[in-house]
Amino acid sequence: MVDLELTSDQQLLVETVREYMANEFAPTIQENDTNHYYDPGTFAKLGEIGLTGICFPEKYGGSGMDYVSLGLASEELEYVDHSFRTILSVHIGLCGCGIFVWGAEEQKQRLLRPLASGQKFGAFGLTEPNAGSDVAGLKATARRDGDSYILNGEKTWVSYADYADTFLLFAKTDPDAKHRGISAFVVDRDEAGDGLTTTPIKHKAGINAGDTGSISLHDVRVPVENRLGEEGEGFAIAMSSLENGRYTVGAGAAGTIRACLDYSVKYANERQAFGEAIGKFQLVQQMIANMYAKYEASRLLYLKAGWLKNRGESSNRAVSLAKWYACDAAFQAASDAVQVHGAYGYSDEYPVFRYLRNAKAPVIYEGTREIHTVIQGEYALGYRRDRTPRCTLPGYEPEPEGVLV
Repeated sequence: MVDLELTSDQQLLVETVREYMANEFAPTIQENDTNHYYDPGTFAKLGEIGLTGICFPEKYGGSGMDYVSLGLASEELEYVDHSFRTILSVHIGLCGCGIFVWGAEEQKQRLLRPLASGQKFGAFGLTEPNAGSDVAGLKATARRDGDSYILNGEKTWVSYADYADTFLLFAKTDPDAKHRGISAFVVDRDEAGDGLTTTPIKHKAGINAGDTGSISLHDVRVPVENRLGEEGEGFAIAMSSLENGRYTVGAGAAGTIRACLDYSVKYANERQAFGEAIGKFQLVQQMIANMYAKYEASRLLYLKAGWLKNRGESSNRAVSLAKWYACDAAFQAASDAVQVHGAYGYSDEYPVFRYLRNAKAPVIYEGTREIHTVIQGEYALGYRRDRTPRCTLPGYEPEPEGVLV
């Protein structure tokens, strides 16, 4: 039975993160968004409250909490702005969890520990200029050369590409084998030298207080011991990592809905029209009621997904549903929040338009709305099934080894 009551540690986490975000980041986020400015000190500040390794075991430098805690933190971060939650998504969900799930013990100690402890910032490079949802179509290559691989290729739409120290990258060791020819590599920026360059992507529609960039790989030499898994397991590793990243995206979207609800309730109670607060008008109430309903549903969906992940049970279907539903709901909530605010909502005088601009991106990335619609349809029709997770968090008995796809 799903237990929805938070533990004392989880409740303390929510209170701590909420207060910290309100004091440390909320006062400057609108200005930073307007100026398209990412504060380079943000990652270190999140590390100060233990978020950079929140769900990783203490023996790997983490905080020793669980996936539900990761979801709760993601919600609180996105309540203030998407750019903060995105840090957890790429650093923990995509990069860190990839190493935690697929890395050998030596790799976890050597590669995961600096990430979990906040010494290094991790990012994830899968998408290419001509390969997004079609992962098998990626063109980056990795050629074996003695005790190293030589990587060449391009990656794009990489969150925090310009600030990350460690990248989980994917390239084809067998260019003719489609998705079965993809392998995964952990690449250190300093060790890669001039062969790895990053370029910021400018003129985005949203998430302007965060960084997004492209990566160019030119004869980057990566030691064999930095290959994650075996040759040809890259596709499975990518899907596994995306599943963990999607979990944080779905949880974060609940934060956007809650923020839009809170701002709309405040405005609707203060704004007067025709001699009374606009909150008295039924169509305004309808929009606010829908925000509340969608927040409750989104939160329940991500809590269930986190609960399954904590138990080591299959969670692909639950995570996909949480991500799909919550991201669509967040975009609608932000649109309605702008409507509640009227003309003021269509400006940066109030934060709801920033939420609307930001909320569109998660509908697209880490599995488009259309991809998740297909996934859910295939589950319902019996064409797709969950497979056994590869590993679980400490405290749970591991299931037989399998592959997340």
